[in-house]
Amino acid sequence: MEIQKLCDKLHLGALIQSPEAISGGFLHRVYSISTTQGKYAIKALNPQIMRRPAAMHNFIRSERIATMAESHIPALPAIQSNGSAIHEIDNQFFLVFHWMEGKSLKPSEVTGLHCEKIGSILADIHLTDFSALCLSQEEFHATLIPWDDYAHQGNENNSVWANQLLQIKDSLYEWDAGANHSAQFLASDRIISHRDLDPKNVLWDHDKPILIDWESAGEINPMQDLIDTALYWSEDEFGDMDKERFLIFIRSYKMKVGAIQADWRKVLEHGFISKLEWLEYSLKRSLWLECSDEEEQQMGTLQVTATINAIMRYAEMIPHIESWLHQESATVIHESNQSS
Repeated sequence: MEIQKLCDKLHLGALIQSPEAISGGFLHRVYSISTTQGKYAIKALNPQIMRRPAAMHNFIRSERIATMAESHIPALPAIQSNGSAIHEIDNQFFLVFHWMEGKSLKPSEVTGLHCEKIGSILADIHLTDFSALCLSQEEFHATLIPWDDYAHQGNENNSVWANQLLQIKDSLYEWDAGANHSAQFLASDRIISHRDLDPKNVLWDHDKPILIDWESAGEINPMQDLIDTALYWSEDEFGDMDKERFLIFIRSYKMKVGAIQADWRKVLEHGFISKLEWLEYSLKRSLWLECSDEEEQQMGTLQVTATINAIMRYAEMIPHIESWLHQESATVIHESNQSS
């Protein structure tokens, strides 16, 4: 009933079959619908997320970014009605998209060619002038996550992840502090980007990509965005990083923006922030602190363990990734000296 009301509001036609739940992200529920006018994807926004004070502003902002980005790259913004991309029906908020054929890639399906294309598209995003949107600057506030509290609650609830969290609790505080320090260091240089451009957020129709799920779009340090995204596309099915794919991504990006340089250790330390924030959100879901139903709670529990493992792998990989970046810089300098 809600979705038919949504179709009526947006003049999408009448449903010709029941909405079909499809695999989406870890936050919201996604459905495909067929109407008398065509096929669409409907994203029902998580009510817990929408209760956050900044949620509505962030969604409005991100869809404005996606709409402008569509003029420069293959992007899929939400359908707008009366100037708004967010539609409310019976206290539930929705985003609606034209249906796009294609599929997202599993880590085992990503090739160097995919890395080359996405590296080039990321460069195009970074080179896009978003100043016409007159977006207010996002302020960074350093906050340390209370890992002791979550470990204590997990122990009291006999959570399956309680011992695992307790074992790395001190390291979590250390990574958290280092990430906040690096974020302050990198905050002076920021551009507008997608900010969550991993393989699940790109649909491929044969060899043609289209970027979806722009809800995280906003300001970010360009080198932070580059490294985060290159790592997304370099990860194999076991969570290990493929050096060749990583360097293909970096070189494809540089083909458009030119030489790059940064304090790579600080950039890599900053990379903990999104992972630690996702771990905290998963802990809240698992502990029923920010959760709508049992399915969401179970997803949170699964994500706690998976995220802890991913964070530990990332910490182990930092020296190797830093070495790759320094080797790449040295190679470029050597080639430049030879050509001169």
